[in-house]
Amino acid sequence: MSMEKRTGQPGRNWLYVFIVFIAGIVAAMQVIKPSIAAPFLQTSLAIDLPSVGWLISVFALLGVVGGIPAGAFVSAMGDRRILLCGLSAITLAAGVGAAAPSFELLLATRIIEGMGFTLVIVAGPALITRLAPENSKSMAFGLWSCFMPTGIALSMLCGPLLPNWQAVWGTSAVTVAAALIISMIVLPPSQKGSFSWKELRADTRATFRSSGPIILAITFALYSLQFFTIFSFLPVLLTERMSVSLQTAGMLSAAATAMNILGNLTAGFLIGQGLQRWKLIAVATLVMGMCSIGILLPILPNSAVLALCMLFSAVGGLIPATLLATAPVLSSEPRLAPYTVGLVMQGSNLGQVVGPIAVGSVINAFGWSSVVGISVLAAALCVGASVLLRQVLCTK
Repeated sequence: MSMEKRTGQPGRNWLYVFIVFIAGIVAAMQVIKPSIAAPFLQTSLAIDLPSVGWLISVFALLGVVGGIPAGAFVSAMGDRRILLCGLSAITLAAGVGAAAPSFELLLATRIIEGMGFTLVIVAGPALITRLAPENSKSMAFGLWSCFMPTGIALSMLCGPLLPNWQAVWGTSAVTVAAALIISMIVLPPSQKGSFSWKELRADTRATFRSSGPIILAITFALYSLQFFTIFSFLPVLLTERMSVSLQTAGMLSAAATAMNILGNLTAGFLIGQGLQRWKLIAVATLVMGMCSIGILLPILPNSAVLALCMLFSAVGGLIPATLLATAPVLSSEPRLAPYTVGLVMQGSNLGQVVGPIAVGSVINAFGWSSVVGISVLAAALCVGASVLLRQVLCTK
């Protein structure tokens, strides 16, 4: 049976999209698991919050420099192969990490997990472009954009139920392995292209010479900095602020993170209704900035803080979905779309690297209230980036 026939049935095509979505979810579940396991890590490995911040941030470190190369590998080796490579790397690293006797080895395994994560999130959009029904690609991308908040919410919900950090890592390895096996069985093969370092350099230069992808990457970096400023240590914040158990804090954090999914899906609808993309980003980031003030400063009752966390997450979900939907539009050439997605994800990972490290260090030195400055500055810069995005979109 030809690939066209195998991938041309709408029902089966949506199955493929769902499998890719699941792969993205299990990869995203790895992002902030050090935050979930922070109390266990601090006790077992005798590390402080800045060190936990490094365990979170180093996960994204590979993505900061590896997004565009990952896009090139997708074009050269095929989207399915790269997805499977990414899931395999996460499975191996999480399994080794579960038995890590020291902070240094655990940190090394997080780097490998980050490499795998980068491969998965760059291969995912390419798979959806190839496999989603032609008349439903925007809906498919709206679903894909939910992978990050869904994975983080599940991690926050399930992680605190486990007895120690080793169980968190071991369970994550098993979960990703299951997604790997399903993806190997279900997803259809992809065409293998060609790869050369000369082509990589030329296509990378072409991507960087286009202002649109760069602005998208900067905007995503500022959004990620805002989001992870709050959510990287949200279970710890709620535990200290509300004096609740880690399990309760995890459930509340999961509920808040799940609201991001609502924003992701709403963004697709609003874009379809003709709402300007730069306005979505500008309004969302302003609301996030204002919410962060109430969340971080000890001026509101616990119920209000939790409500602001929900609003911060829901409104914030408008931004990544809008940026991912805009990436193909602003790609300098259709064939360079994986490169544009890779560059945009490099921006996302940059925010994930800077945010937890900066926040962990600032909290350790000055307390939670001092983090407000980071969040407000990121919001202001993100508004400026959205104005630049408006100018670029007007030329398309």
